[in-house]
Amino acid sequence: MPTKRKSKGAYMISAVAEMYEIHPQTLRLYEREGLLKPSRTEGNTRLYTDEDLERLEFILNLARDLGVNIAGIAIILQMRERMEEMNRQMQSFVEYVRSEMLTRFQQAAPSQSGAIVPIRKPVNAPRPTAPRKS
Repeated sequence: MPTKRKSKGAYMISAVAEMYEIHPQTLRLYEREGLLKPSRTEGNTRLYTDEDLERLEFILNLARDLGVNIAGIAIILQMRERMEEMNRQMQSFVEYVRSEMLTRFQQAAPSQSGAIVPIRKPVNAPRPTAPRKS
């Protein structure tokens, strides 16, 4: 459910409610349930960032299009965050392994010419000859 955003920045609750055609009370409910965490001004006014709006779009997609209730949305969001964290950890691990392999290759003996396993010289074995016809 993409919407038209006029600029980057922060949006007040009334503007967000109008953009997504929802009641401001719905946004307050989502915040109360921990689904959204808008920042606040010194005067305690909620400010929604572009990231908050992306999360809201995901929440509204689950609620409106898929019929997921608030408890289900919370579980899905938690699972999504865990998956993103696991992905970050995997990427970090892959980078570590890549770095270690590169370091070890560079430290390898020059005779190996950077190969993973030592390269042996080819063996010149005599080729079998075809049997003679008599």
